Amino acid sequence: MMQVDDKKLVAPIIDVRGLTKHYAGRAVVDHFDMQVEQGRIYGFLGPNGSGKTTTIRMLCGLLTPDEGEGTCLGYDIRRETQNIKRQVGYMTQKFGLYEDLSIVENLDFIARIYQVPNRQAKVAATLEQLGLTSRRTQLAASLSGGWKQRLALASCLLHDPKLLLLDEPTAGVDPKARREFWDHLHELAEGGLTVLVSTHYMDEAERCHSLAYISYGRLLAQGSANQLIADAGLQTYSITGHGLAALANVLRTHEGIRTVASFGAALHVSAHSKAILDAALALHSDNRIAVAPIATSLEDVFIALMQGAKDNYA
Repeated sequence: MMQVDDKKLVAPIIDVRGLTKHYAGRAVVDHFDMQVEQGRIYGFLGPNGSGKTTTIRMLCGLLTPDEGEGTCLGYDIRRETQNIKRQVGYMTQKFGLYEDLSIVENLDFIARIYQVPNRQAKVAATLEQLGLTSRRTQLAASLSGGWKQRLALASCLLHDPKLLLLDEPTAGVDPKARREFWDHLHELAEGGLTVLVSTHYMDEAERCHSLAYISYGRLLAQGSANQLIADAGLQTYSITGHGLAALANVLRTHEGIRTVASFGAALHVSAHSKAILDAALALHSDNRIAVAPIATSLEDVFIALMQGAKDNYA
């Protein structure tokens, strides 16, 4: 008898189509489609003003879309927003807890709001889970960025949500705290929690199971990091030698060159073929340079995507 994979029968945690939101006649989210499976970390990337926060707020019921339809956690994003809010943990860009309360006082307050059963035990367990027990009496105002981040994440987990929506949660946090934060996210995803996280950091993007890149309200690409790099079809080269600053200016004016960036003593240049790069280099008469192929990075792909995007303010 043929076996059926149960995972294929599970509906996506997020399934939206044509999601659109206008402000002042401008589409800040423009017919956006997205599906996210349970237990996945879905990265949301894009420049400031690209529509990431607006999309997150529509998904969790804080904003009503002008167009589009879909479900979040099996609930309609228009008609069943209260049900969505009760099962979502939403971490905003700005720390939103009470700075004149201690860590444990903040968590106890949040637990009361959600009417968490066995409140004190749940608060204690969450403190232990996020490594906050030893600092439980410390005022939130005295915490560093990394510890505030842990406290904010703890407050999102108290009511046992099925979905975490994290809006640039690691902005301004040191690399060690960021890595520890992402380790926590992967532990939560292993336990079945679904995470949608917006970020500007490429190293964080590479730790997501799937990615979506939006610019000026439009979805430009989505898939795993490896898929996005492969689909971009870019070839990237490292150029070393003399006169690199002048060469960079020449290359940036060449229509076929997609990205030009300085990395230490080298230039990293991306194009769709070496022939395009050779044609651009022919404009530079100085032959004291060396060109070598290197792996295309996720950052190369996203810069190339953004350069081809149309500004919705235009």
